[in-house]
Amino acid sequence: MRASRILAIETSCDETAAAVVDNGRIILSNVIASQAELHAQYGGIFPEVASRKHVEMIYPVVDQAMREAFIGFDDLNCIAVTRGPGLVGSLLVGVNTAKGLALARNKPLLGINHIEGHISSLWLTDHADEIEFPVLTLVVSGGHTDLYLVLDHGRYQYLGGTLDDAAGEAFDKVGRLLGLPYPGGPAIDAAAEDGNPNAFHFPRAVMQQEHGYNFSFSGLKTAVLRQTKQYRPEHLPVRDLAASFQAAVVDMLVEKTVRAANDHGVTAIHLAGGVSANRALRMAMFEAAGMPVRVPPQNLCTDNAAMIAAAAHHHFINGRQDFLDMDVIPSLQLV
Repeated sequence: MRASRILAIETSCDETAAAVVDNGRIILSNVIASQAELHAQYGGIFPEVASRKHVEMIYPVVDQAMREAFIGFDDLNCIAVTRGPGLVGSLLVGVNTAKGLALARNKPLLGINHIEGHISSLWLTDHADEIEFPVLTLVVSGGHTDLYLVLDHGRYQYLGGTLDDAAGEAFDKVGRLLGLPYPGGPAIDAAAEDGNPNAFHFPRAVMQQEHGYNFSFSGLKTAVLRQTKQYRPEHLPVRDLAASFQAAVVDMLVEKTVRAANDHGVTAIHLAGGVSANRALRMAMFEAAGMPVRVPPQNLCTDNAAMIAAAAHHHFINGRQDFLDMDVIPSLQLV
């Protein structure tokens, strides 16, 4: 098998990240510079601010990744970068940096789909040797809530996804309604720990048969908004609202995921993306699945470059290469 040592860059949203990974499995370095505090004042991602911060941080982050890996550019086989989906300005910073490095160091260049990166994050865990295709992966984050049947490396079948907000986006919006800090996912998870998930009976969207394994969170978000209007801000039962909202989201995610897994005869369920770090989601999926459920560690749930390197490995060993005219695709599809 062709060996690979890949420097990967990830700038699809608000994390400036670089990593060096051997053979798609061994992390030599994984550096992430988060902008969460910077965007907290806006209550969400401010695209222009994100791209400017990427410009400021990209070379220090790449330099740190190389130093932590204790290698030089001559030791690399390839340079990989996220080309989409994501924010166009943020993606451009990463892709142009990768192009410059590939040209200057005479290295092959690979553009990688951000979603494939999340799916590939499980290959960087202790569970990797146990993976047997096909598996079902729920990619759930601030920008994505999608179910993929993973048939092999690079072979994916899209089963369904959100018809409106992504789950992580719904967490952020409800977090703002409850006066919780950004990002909303971790804040709601923490607040819900001491709340009653049965205090409020929020709706669980039941999709029609033609929508298959799709999700919808807009009705739930509206229900929370209506409930908050019944209280004065100082009397808002934040913990109970957080717990009840989170329970509704988890119920919908678990029900569709387990049903899809059973319908397609998979060997395991994989969770990936930032919301896969949610404790209630993990616990409920473990309890309901009836099959192995695998999740990445915290540092591989959120956006990172190690997962991009893991995805790039299988393209590289199969001889794929991109060229310097490669452009970003903000709405890039996996299948």
